[in-house]
Order: sequence, then C-alpha cells, then structure tokens
Amino acid sequence: MKKKLPIIAVIAVVLAGGVYKFALATPPPKPKYKVEGEVYVIPKEFLVNLEDGRFARLNVGLEFGHGYSAAVAAAEAAAGHSAKGAAKPVEGFGILPQEPVVRDIITDILSASSARQLSTHERRERLKKRIAKKLNKTTDVKVHEVLFTDVTVQ
Repeated sequence: MKKKLPIIAVIAVVLAGGVYKFALATPPPKPKYKVEGEVYVIPKEFLVNLEDGRFARLNVGLEFGHGYSAAVAAAEAAAGHSAKGAAKPVEGFGILPQEPVVRDIITDILSASSARQLSTHERRERLKKRIAKKLNKTTDVKVHEVLFTDVTVQ
C-alpha cells in the first residue's frame, strides 16, 4: 500500500493540472493586429497626368478584411474558374475581381488631383479616403483603406 501512495499522488497532481489547464485557466488574449486585414498591391503602377500639368507615378495597395483572398478564390471556383481552365489575366492586371473598374476609378480621381494634393500628407490622406469611398460605393470590392506604396510627382 505504501508503494501505491506516491503513484496515486502523482496521478492526482497530473489530473489536477490537466483540469486546471483545460477547464479553469483563462485562454490567452487574442493578438491585436496593427493591420486589420489583407493587403493587395495592384501589380501595374499608375502613371497619370495631374490637373496642374504635372504627372505622378504611383503604386497602390488596397486593404481588405481578413479572409478576402479566400472568398475571392471560392467565388471564382463557384463561377467555374478553376486554376486549370481559368483564362490568364491581361498583362499588368492581378487577380482582383473588377480590377479594370478599380483602376479606372483610381485613375479618374488621381487625374483630377494636383501635385500639391499628392505632396502633402494630409491632402494625400483625404485623397485616399475619397478613393476608398468611391470604390466601396460603385464596385463589389469592399476596401477598408487605400495605400499609396510609392509616390513620385514631377
């Protein structure tokens, strides 16, 4: 009996630890992300004439909610566009649905802008919000934020 007592004590401690870990312990907090979603950078850069006669070259990224790329892949699969039979996108265009419409909206808004709007932080932020609002209003692409990854104004 004395030999069984230490074994029983060890089993009791292990069981108590397991009960605590799986039933009583609070789960660790979920990590708070600094970027709340996925970022898609439009592959082809924008080269636009600005309203003041200058021009700008930009790369644009779009921030979507988590799981957006999986939703796009599922929608394409449901529409019958498999990886084997899908037509290749036009050169310079990526996998974003309605990308030509998205590019058109961005180009229109940028062309109606001045070099000054792209050169100062506050005005650039207003411009990005304007683009996001127009994209969300007129397309099925739901954007959280527009990002200018590279900007050159001449």
